Amino acid sequence: MTSPAPATRAYRRLSVEERRTQLLAAALTLFAHRPPEEVSLDDVAEAAGVSRPLVYRYFPGGKQQLYETALRSAADQLESRFAEPSAGPPTERLSRVLDRYLAFVDEHDAGFSALLRGGSVAETSRTSTIVDEVRRAAADQILVHLGVAAPGSRLRMMVRTWIAAVEAASLIWLDEGKQPPTDELRDWLIDHLIALLAATAATDEETAGIITGLMAQESADGPVGLLARRLGPVLGDSTGLL
Repeated sequence: MTSPAPATRAYRRLSVEERRTQLLAAALTLFAHRPPEEVSLDDVAEAAGVSRPLVYRYFPGGKQQLYETALRSAADQLESRFAEPSAGPPTERLSRVLDRYLAFVDEHDAGFSALLRGGSVAETSRTSTIVDEVRRAAADQILVHLGVAAPGSRLRMMVRTWIAAVEAASLIWLDEGKQPPTDELRDWLIDHLIALLAATAATDEETAGIITGLMAQESADGPVGLLARRLGPVLGDSTGLL
């Protein structure tokens, strides 16, 4: 009496797009937690459960092509987190955007740090362009929530300054073991934006007009009102929200 043949696992050949997606997902996971120079094609192949030649078949440009493709995918994911309906107080909308942004930073810690610090052997003009596109998308979304279609130079500079501060704070947050908690970091960054807007409004007529419109949408117990009450004893109340 013959023994039954051992069961074999069903095998399904992946389509070209499915295989490419699989390899890209493996690469994204590795690049998220390790600087690009520390990730090899062998690492990607092992993580995906395939051979190194197969990785080359789908990414003939080698690790650089794979990294740039992964970076483009991560940038698209990050840009999608900036989207927020234009309803409700602007600072509350931006708080939700920051929550999603900081969650992305948390998920892609080492990769995010390597990307923004620069100096990686994988950095090229193409990777720099991708990063700049994300910054421009962030600036565009902030201006949408400020209600500005064509900002002047002072306001545009202020928004770019805040974005740079958010990036720097994110890197420091990673260096400091992700402390303080994300909700405290988010609230501090919103306070920073409010302070920059107020300081710019003091000498820029366009920003002053925007501040007036924003105040009409904010509530006394929202971020602007809370910051005004904290600063009131030191600077005096000039917001009308106390």
